[in-house]
Amino acid sequence: MPGITIASDIGSRDWLDRAELHGSVSDPLLDTMNFLNEVTHRHPDAISFAPGRPYDGFFDTEQVFTCVRRYLDHLAEQGGSTEDVRTALYQYGPTAGLIRGIIADSLRADEDTDVPAESVVVTVGAQEAMLLVLRALITGPDDVLLVSSPCYVGITGAARLLDVAVRPVPEREDGFSAADLETAVLAELANGRRPKAFYVVPDHSNPSGNTMGPEAREELLDLARRYDFLVLEDSPYRQVSPGTPLPTLKSRDRARRVVHLGSYSKTVFPGARVGFVVADQRVRDAEGGEHLLADELAKIKSMVTVNTSSLSQAAVAGALLGARGRLSQLNAEAAAHYGATLREMLRQLDARLPADRREALGVRWNEPTGGFFLTLRVPFRVDDALVTTSAQDFGVIWTPMTHFHPGTGGHHGIRLSISYLTPAEIEEGTARLARFVEAQCAAL
Repeated sequence: MPGITIASDIGSRDWLDRAELHGSVSDPLLDTMNFLNEVTHRHPDAISFAPGRPYDGFFDTEQVFTCVRRYLDHLAEQGGSTEDVRTALYQYGPTAGLIRGIIADSLRADEDTDVPAESVVVTVGAQEAMLLVLRALITGPDDVLLVSSPCYVGITGAARLLDVAVRPVPEREDGFSAADLETAVLAELANGRRPKAFYVVPDHSNPSGNTMGPEAREELLDLARRYDFLVLEDSPYRQVSPGTPLPTLKSRDRARRVVHLGSYSKTVFPGARVGFVVADQRVRDAEGGEHLLADELAKIKSMVTVNTSSLSQAAVAGALLGARGRLSQLNAEAAAHYGATLREMLRQLDARLPADRREALGVRWNEPTGGFFLTLRVPFRVDDALVTTSAQDFGVIWTPMTHFHPGTGGHHGIRLSISYLTPAEIEEGTARLARFVEAQCAAL
């Protein structure tokens, strides 16, 4: 046929050409975690500031069984028969989730967020929630996702898988700027494209560690109303950080502009792989009927993961019930630990690279008040090859900020995670990191 080339050996070929696969599999973005895992595996004695995972010391094997038992007892107390309880644990369960009511109760108790259980969809981690929301909202090449840059690679990775156009909105060193976002929105509109949503981590963000202030939060909500876009709020670190958190964007949302993405990976345990999305926006069909956006997300989920593990939901629900829905109470010890660890990291950095020395080198870092991450800026360019050098020659691993910048940027930034390390590892790790930085600066 014209325009089609048929290989003569097509019937005997036992391989696939990468060019025949979706372009995302060749995107370096999707290799981020694999690369860091590979470096860690090759250098097991290196101290790694790369993984943003919770500290293992808070997990007890028996805790899982206690939580599941508590949830099953709760079902029985609610009038569930033996058969009902067995079905809830062993069967697929509803696509939108078994524990929507418990999650909604928790949001009311801990986040001053009053939403109906029907607006909640329980997902396989927050990552699935991102995928579902993007698939529902982005309808074609003229729709654009705005992201605060640098940003979490999960959202840009999901966008890449779905061929969603991404427009980065640079985050300043002092955090989010409504003026920058408005400029990006107007530029996209001028080019005939529609900004459909803006993704942001307002509390102790990954990767920068920055927190959006109260005024900036109100300005963001106002922009979303004026320019008719949704805000995708992802805030997994707020309940594992010291102090009283600022109100979520969703709790201040009076115009249903915010889709809240939730995760229990940091607050309960990551192995459960349970997240959720609050999507209380109304969707009207051509016949005048009205549904919640959550209903549409559940339809998509039914063709992706069918449902979220009933056993995992039981474990998470039991943890929430045990704390009367208050994640802040459940994570009080963890928040204090991470706060102390972050302060120790900042103290060690200051001891190894005191103010006069880092000024001479051209090195600086931010000082987040919570979360798992901080950002180190250096005068030399960093990339994956330099990570390998750092691991091999200095025994310390970190993450280049280039991984978190859609397009270009971050060439002089290093993300440091403090969540998984002990004080002794932080002390030794910062000593190694300082030696690495000194050596690279001397080579300039």
